[in-house]
Amino acid sequence: MLEQAPAGTGVAAAAKDVAAVAERFAAEGDSRRRLHPEVAEALLRGGFARHFVPTDSGGEAAGFQELTGAVATIGEVCAATAWCASLAANLARMAAFLPAEGYREIWAGGPDVLVVGSLAPVGRAQPEAGGWRLTGQWPYISAVDFSDWALVCAMVPTGGGRPEAKCFAVPRSAYSVVETWNSVGMRATGSNHLVVDDVFVPAARTFDRADLLAGRPVDATAACHTVPLEAANGLSFAAPVLGAARGALAAWSEHIGAKVRAAASRPNAPGPSRNWYALALARSSGEIDAAQLLVQRVAEVADLGAAGTPMTTTRNLRDCAFAVETLVTAVNRLYQTAGTTGQASAGPLERVWRDVNSASSHVALQFEPAANAYAGRRLWAS
Repeated sequence: MLEQAPAGTGVAAAAKDVAAVAERFAAEGDSRRRLHPEVAEALLRGGFARHFVPTDSGGEAAGFQELTGAVATIGEVCAATAWCASLAANLARMAAFLPAEGYREIWAGGPDVLVVGSLAPVGRAQPEAGGWRLTGQWPYISAVDFSDWALVCAMVPTGGGRPEAKCFAVPRSAYSVVETWNSVGMRATGSNHLVVDDVFVPAARTFDRADLLAGRPVDATAACHTVPLEAANGLSFAAPVLGAARGALAAWSEHIGAKVRAAASRPNAPGPSRNWYALALARSSGEIDAAQLLVQRVAEVADLGAAGTPMTTTRNLRDCAFAVETLVTAVNRLYQTAGTTGQASAGPLERVWRDVNSASSHVALQFEPAANAYAGRRLWAS
């Protein structure tokens, strides 16, 4: 945990400064497969971890629109850093579903605490006097090397009924990290495995995952804590991709602009026509703009909190998945039309292309389940 950020600052104001640090260390983070420590520190000082923390624990309990814009700004220079910034905010939001006694323990020293985690119920827990005995191994925990707390999910017995999913908050001293991250893209997220081995978790540091899905926190009351998870979760992963696509467009435009100007002095030289580049630019920039409008609407709905409707919730699922699918199409076209020189290893487009395609594979961004949920609400609901 770092020294508290200055009062009255927010992620919108900090995003450009964080992006400057992220850009400086982007290549190194990609190579080392984890954030540079200065980048992790910049995220916390920029207020991303405190963004959704309840105000009674010193946080901002702020909105999704501000966070989405800030994350996309960072994504323009480093998608992996933007991903970690987004999850730093959103895992803290989930931790606020704990009873006040539990979340106040997490933020007892201030709100700039990095919470990481997973909602996959791959752990197991058994009841014990005053709490639970937890064991498990959770894969793909982004930024885990820099974490202070983790929020993980396990199946628990229900007295003869079907097991249910429960979330558990555990401090850094209670878990270990196994280095397993070897993805082709989003390398700097350092999404390694987190291991908990027979750790006691008091009841105040647990809540039912069903309450998170429904937007039913125990004690928190801000709109950002009462929104159903499905109405907001896609933003965690779509905003970094949106920023990365904007960054790809800027890099492509600079590269192709120079290429076209150079070709003007050699009118008979082989190569694509200006129309080829014009079509690629118009289509890709239009797709990126359209995706941004969808993502903005998702954030607006998320900021309604409990005032959203079941229809807007499932529409948000659809919009995030469709926006990311559209962004991948745009980035892939830009990469293809950049030509051999634009596809150079460690060039301005190569890392973005890897990151966007890797990020789009996240389970929360898959279009088929989103489409089925939307159709179920629009067509098949009684």
